[in-house]
Amino acid sequence: MSQVNTSASRVDPFNGFTFDTLGWRAWLDTVSLAGATLEQIAVLEESHPHAKTSDYYLLLVQQAEILRQRSGVFNAIMYAPGGLPRAERELASTVVSRVNGCVYCASVHAQRFGQLAKRTDAIEQVFEDPSSAGTTERERAIIQYAIELTDHPENVDAAAIKRLEANGLTQAEILDLTHAIAIFAWANRLMLTLGEPVFPQAE
Repeated sequence: MSQVNTSASRVDPFNGFTFDTLGWRAWLDTVSLAGATLEQIAVLEESHPHAKTSDYYLLLVQQAEILRQRSGVFNAIMYAPGGLPRAERELASTVVSRVNGCVYCASVHAQRFGQLAKRTDAIEQVFEDPSSAGTTERERAIIQYAIELTDHPENVDAAAIKRLEANGLTQAEILDLTHAIAIFAWANRLMLTLGEPVFPQAE
């Protein structure tokens, strides 16, 4: 079993994906904190602990109310208690990001899975080949559902839900899983069309 690597030392990686801590650079103008309105500052503070130093949030806060709504939905989907275990939400998010080619999002949620699950083996498999990834039948079912809903949502039907139930997911967990996949279909596209990942400098 792979252990969690919390340092940003794995520069390689797996098909261009990595566990490293990456930055992200916006291609459009961001809001300067010095020039931000009180509303913008308030929205940044309630959105994420590092929002004031993130190009992503400083770009989106140009539409402060939209960012407020976005952050409320995102935080409820990813962090609400109960339902699907947090690690499995992070696993699904990483799968969607891998399928969509969002290196930045994949790195963030790969690290979070590792922190929560205390292992990285499933994510290494996702980075190598999502279609065959998963260390248990339940993980494989989650990963396959994430791939299907990302690539071919029109084909997801009652049989897909039954496969999840057959691998132990409750209806509440399936709803959480679906929400996590859906929010990253959206988040990946923002990241991919509004900026680019910034890799750590090699030592």
